[in-house]
Amino acid sequence: MKYITRTFSLALLLVLAAGLVWLVVARLQEEGKPRERNEGPRAVPVEVAEIERGSIELRRTFSGALEATAEFVVAPKVGGRVERLSVDLADRVDRGQNVAQLDNAEYIQSVAQAKADLAVARANRSEAGSALEIAERKLERIRTLRKRGVASESQLDTAKAEQLAAKSGLAVAAAQVTRAEASLEAARIRLGYTSVSADWTGGDDQRLVAERFVDEGNTVSANTPLMSIVELDPITGVIFVTERDYARIEPGQKARLATDAFPDEQFAGRVSRIAPVFKEATRQARVELIVENPGHLLKPGMFIRVSLMLDQAREALIVPETALTRRNDRDGVFVIDEETMTVAWREVVTGIQGQDRVQIKSPELSGRVVTLGQQMLDHGAPVSIPAELGSEASLSGEAGKR
Repeated sequence: MKYITRTFSLALLLVLAAGLVWLVVARLQEEGKPRERNEGPRAVPVEVAEIERGSIELRRTFSGALEATAEFVVAPKVGGRVERLSVDLADRVDRGQNVAQLDNAEYIQSVAQAKADLAVARANRSEAGSALEIAERKLERIRTLRKRGVASESQLDTAKAEQLAAKSGLAVAAAQVTRAEASLEAARIRLGYTSVSADWTGGDDQRLVAERFVDEGNTVSANTPLMSIVELDPITGVIFVTERDYARIEPGQKARLATDAFPDEQFAGRVSRIAPVFKEATRQARVELIVENPGHLLKPGMFIRVSLMLDQAREALIVPETALTRRNDRDGVFVIDEETMTVAWREVVTGIQGQDRVQIKSPELSGRVVTLGQQMLDHGAPVSIPAELGSEASLSGEAGKR
């Protein structure tokens, strides 16, 4: 039993000694190898873009609609049956043109009645004039007789009263003639109102019928709309802007308009009026644009998209919009250090943003900025540009084949 125990102990010692020898040999081999250079942090692959200098614009596109620059609603000043309509939908109308005729038989009769009344009034005036002339002769005769002592004082007074009454009668008759003449003129005017004309003021001398509200044979009352006549050249575009853009819009600003009806065409316009108030419901202000429309392609009610240049900067420092990175609630960019292939975080003050580009107001930058991969970067981090590495490798391969 003692022999077995000694043998086991000896075997265990031999195993421990062999393990110790193996550890020593391995350590010596490790010390004999040259130490590898510390590679440091791994380079982050990124995409980059050049920092440019040039012109940049701030453009906004607003949705709106077209309206007629001017609209004239034709309505008769008297009632009656519509006897004839001389124009219809989309017809051209000249200023002052007759567009409708009402039944005028009743008004013709009124004119005839007024003429008769005037004739009677004139006859009464003539009669009153004759009566005055007789009264004045009688008065003159009584005065002569009174001087001779033939006529009494009471006869003279009676003659004077008759002369005054005749003079008053003549004045009344003259007033009746004036009233009859006015009545005749009013009847003639009402008769003229049965011929309805389009007498608008200002604007173009020719317009188009936009809507017709009645048909021939309809009976209408005074001031009932018959048709709407609109001016289409120029035409008015209407958009609504928010407070953010309101301060940047001024009368005279040029605009470009596009419509679904003519998708391949653009129309030129300019801002004509800007509302001084905002609508409480939408917090937007109305802006009107004047659009030249010589071919009458644009029609009231059409949907439009209006592009306005709200700001512009020349010789500006410009980077892609994707280069902007927000760190600690501040905007900045990662600028490439071409010598060390590391990045530097630069806080920036931005200006105009538009067309996927951003103006950098400060500081002054040059070189290239990171546009993809910023989330893995910190100030001073090493980077690699796979696109450039791939092109260098392909060039090396082509050189080796040659």
